[in-house]
Amino acid sequence: MNGITRGIRNAFRNVTRTTALVLILGLSLGLALAMLVANQAVSDKIASVKSSVGNTVSISPAGARGFDGGGTALTETQLAKVDALAHVKSVSESLSDRLTTDDTNLQSAVEAGDLGQRFSQRSGQGFSIEGGGPMGGPSNSSSDTGAPTVARTFTPPVTVNGTTDPTNLSSGTQGGGTFTLKDGKVFAGDSTENVALIGSTLAEKNNLSVGSTFTAYGTTVTVVGIFDAGNTFSNNQVIMPLATVQKLSDQVGSITSATATVDSVENVSSTTTAVKSALGSAADVTNDAEKAEEAIKPLQNIQSIALYSLIGAVAAGAIIIFMTMIMIVRERRREIGVIKAIGASNVKVAGQFMAEAVTLTTLAAVIGIVIGVAAANPITKMLVDNSTSSATSQTMGGPGGRAVRGAFGGVQSSVTNITASVGWDIILYGFGAAILIAIIGSGIASLFIAKISPAEVMRVE
Repeated sequence: MNGITRGIRNAFRNVTRTTALVLILGLSLGLALAMLVANQAVSDKIASVKSSVGNTVSISPAGARGFDGGGTALTETQLAKVDALAHVKSVSESLSDRLTTDDTNLQSAVEAGDLGQRFSQRSGQGFSIEGGGPMGGPSNSSSDTGAPTVARTFTPPVTVNGTTDPTNLSSGTQGGGTFTLKDGKVFAGDSTENVALIGSTLAEKNNLSVGSTFTAYGTTVTVVGIFDAGNTFSNNQVIMPLATVQKLSDQVGSITSATATVDSVENVSSTTTAVKSALGSAADVTNDAEKAEEAIKPLQNIQSIALYSLIGAVAAGAIIIFMTMIMIVRERRREIGVIKAIGASNVKVAGQFMAEAVTLTTLAAVIGIVIGVAAANPITKMLVDNSTSSATSQTMGGPGGRAVRGAFGGVQSSVTNITASVGWDIILYGFGAAILIAIIGSGIASLFIAKISPAEVMRVE
């Protein structure tokens, strides 16, 4: 019987010890495999976040904030300079406007309520008059001569947004939200047709469906799709092709907001500087790079935890197999002395013990892979949930927590959406680590074999 065969059989000489060793070593290898999978999943998510979240530069006319503030609209010529900058992948443009009763036959689906009435009075917007009387003046006022009370009411206008990126509800004054097409289709970004997407509440208010028409700027517009943005304000809007709104509103070439998508979050800062230089004082330029960096920090912490845990688990496995082989060598001193006395070399004897260690570790690797596959996703999810919830609570603490929560929520949901998957490459890495542990652990223990003298063993025995 050769040394390798003897080593494999020796692995099962003590069934109780073999079972215990295989289970303990299997847990260690399973943890190592789970940490390897978690580290890879988090690394992939960090790369994904860096390339897609926070890699945008927002551009608006200087002094403008939606329909508040002032400023002068940007032009397509100006934004063409931005599109030509290095690291800029694309530029989406939009032109926002409001449709009043003079411009459209649509009825707003948003009731003004107390807030709308107050905000409109404070902003100096126009009112419809009930009971006659001039525009302006205090609400529900009556004259000293007994003139009838003038009831001033405010009806929120319908927002129209011309855009080259109709499914992006984060641009312009679309109010955020998540674009979900309920019916119909989305028009092309470069379309020049008189078509529109209608928010679900606005469509319901005006009994509109796909194929219906309404008037805007004195022109008939066809509804090609109904969308749901998840909030009332965004669902009270009309989304149309940018070129169409520019033409119908007599604002050809005008842009009220734009979003430049950068190839990577690392280039956002330099690109922001380049955009500011290209547009000068005509535009306000901001970016979301800092928000993305804050979102990535918890994932980087998870990476460190997974890496240290991986190293610890592998080291623990090596120590376990090393101590086990030391114990086995000490138990079999007489056997080793006899084998060496009949002519076996130290290398052959060491090979026998390495074969035994590899057999034990291979059995443990099978159990470890089963444990790692089953535990990888729950462990990854637990690490992500604990780390991101801690970071979120720190970020959102204090009086301004609600505002920060709104800004951080989208990024948080992106970074917490991590699924760990175990591929064949990970399994091969696991087997490779197990074999390496066996070779290192038994190899070091084999050094003690060379020190065993057959004559001393026989004399002692």
